[in-house]
Amino acid sequence: MLQDILEYNKKFVEEKKYEQYAADKYPSKKLAILTCMDTRLIELLPAALGIKNGDAKIIKNAGGVVSNPFGSVIRSLLVAIIELGVEEVMVIGHTDCGVQHIDSDMMIKHMLEHGVPQDHINLMKYCGIDFEKWLAGFDTVEDSVRETVDTIRNHPLIPDNIQISGFVMDSYTGELHTIC
Repeated sequence: MLQDILEYNKKFVEEKKYEQYAADKYPSKKLAILTCMDTRLIELLPAALGIKNGDAKIIKNAGGVVSNPFGSVIRSLLVAIIELGVEEVMVIGHTDCGVQHIDSDMMIKHMLEHGVPQDHINLMKYCGIDFEKWLAGFDTVEDSVRETVDTIRNHPLIPDNIQISGFVMDSYTGELHTIC
């Protein structure tokens, strides 16, 4: 797979296909979107929102959540807001999310099945990693979106003038449902 990607990339550059994607690092719509890494959203989400390359900063992770108030999601949002001019944040969860209902015990069991040694897991616990919290999923996508929006809105480093909204997108149709 990697070789195919590298060959495609070489041809992409040689044929100057990149020219159609030319954009500035500053998002033209002054928008940041926090969403899930789900493969169904790669093209669906921008198409359903009418955004194109250069319009928005899109931050993706498993579930589209803030799992640590001082982790990479908030860091990315702060850079987008403070340094790149973002004025609005959309948190977009989606239907049929793979993170929904996962739990740490199941994840640890699967890690062991994939060859992660038990002593590595024990070391992480010894170093203070709370697997219960770090690997937790959520019961409903709506509650997850509300919690994530609340975390961002109440973060001490996010300016008060930033508009933060939450939505759930239908993974099939792209329809947005306002949550908060």
